[in-house]
Amino acid sequence: GSKPISGGLSHCWPQFGPGAIQQHGFARNVNWEVVSVADDASSVELSLTPNDYTKEMWDKEFKCTFTVALGEDQLDTKMNVENVGEEAFDFQAALHSYFTVSSLENLEISGSFEGKEFLNKMVGDEGEMQTEERTAITISEEYDRVYKGVNDPVLKDSGKGKSLAVLNTAGWEDTVLWNPYGDEGMGFNNFVCVESVKFDSVTLEGGATWVGDMALKPSDL
Repeated sequence: GSKPISGGLSHCWPQFGPGAIQQHGFARNVNWEVVSVADDASSVELSLTPNDYTKEMWDKEFKCTFTVALGEDQLDTKMNVENVGEEAFDFQAALHSYFTVSSLENLEISGSFEGKEFLNKMVGDEGEMQTEERTAITISEEYDRVYKGVNDPVLKDSGKGKSLAVLNTAGWEDTVLWNPYGDEGMGFNNFVCVESVKFDSVTLEGGATWVGDMALKPSDL
């Protein structure tokens, strides 16, 4: 159907949030083509190219590929955005990543948050730029925050005794934290979105390629 999936590593592309086209773009609610699957099924490559639906709202010449590979101790992902035309285009990108947690009260998210500016979208109509004073984030209210220049979050769940490092090694420069705190219907207390984001628009010239590399590495606390 047309309703986007709320789960996994859904794609926000070529737009993040509201804007000229539909919320979060179209990449998360269209079919991608399966290009290849490893013989042992440990990796898959997917491809997205323009179709009538995407051209109606964003008539650009692009090719996106997304590769997921399961290694011994981590999950590796690579997103390539290629401008296959001659005219430059602008885009934003994000992996709207959903992670299950035992309970929000057991969760903290560490990383290079302290001293960084973030856009708190829960304040006013347009949001408000604020400065983070904490070294680790705990969630006790509704969250929709864009942390610019933070791309090293680690989820630590004391209830599970596990941590999960989000390793953004190329392209993904920012982190979004989102949780619909208090919304029982959405099961707010058992998940958090820690999103890998390129918030500022990328201008991609004809023939150029943008790459976003993200890996998930679990460990014990």
